[in-house]
Amino acid sequence: MTMHAHRYAIYLAPGEPFRTFGSQWLGRNADSGAAAPMPPGFTAPPSEWVRAPAHYGLHATLKPPFRLAEGTDCAQLDAAARAFARGREAFDTPLALRSLRGFVAWCLAEASPSMQALADASVVAFERFRAPPAPAELARRKPEQLSAAQRRMLDAWGYPYVFETFVFHITLTGLLEAAGEAAALARLSADSGTLLETPLHVDGISVFVQPQAGDDFVVGRHYAFDGRISDGAGAAYLDA
Repeated sequence: MTMHAHRYAIYLAPGEPFRTFGSQWLGRNADSGAAAPMPPGFTAPPSEWVRAPAHYGLHATLKPPFRLAEGTDCAQLDAAARAFARGREAFDTPLALRSLRGFVAWCLAEASPSMQALADASVVAFERFRAPPAPAELARRKPEQLSAAQRRMLDAWGYPYVFETFVFHITLTGLLEAAGEAAALARLSADSGTLLETPLHVDGISVFVQPQAGDDFVVGRHYAFDGRISDGAGAAYLDA
């Protein structure tokens, strides 16, 4: 019997060494859905720092969560992801720890045309799978607080931060007050050590799934640019 997730998303799931540290920081492994505690000698961050990003799993957004559009199904989404990823060129890009719109994230340390091109292509390639968002979903984006360009993107693509408004980020905290934001930055800088001396190696995309409304997101499948495929805990929601 075909299983359909509540929502799907096209994400960039960072590889090592970012995946292990990031998963432990958030307290959850998005591949398995299991807890990922901080290693011995490290203290877990306050739950209010990581509760929101842990819900989505460690990732950078390429195409934000969507319900499947009428006339599409999970097997078609899986086939599209395989075709999209296959044959693309891998690339490296350095990251930096920064504050962004009130939360803390790993962002690009410098402009990356390759990352911009990947994000732009993802928005377009998977658009046919996106069901129109309900008014309540759009309202949660607080359109009255967006710039004119961000509002245009929200109206056209269901997300304010695409194309010229796109800002690559791997979210590490939820929204924080100024003092909490400064504390999180300091704590992440100390705990991550020399991690950011390694550039992010981008060699694939991933489909994440939210099995039921309110559930945490888990990896459905990773699609490497060289054609390799690996399943996560949510793989059944991509199989017909």
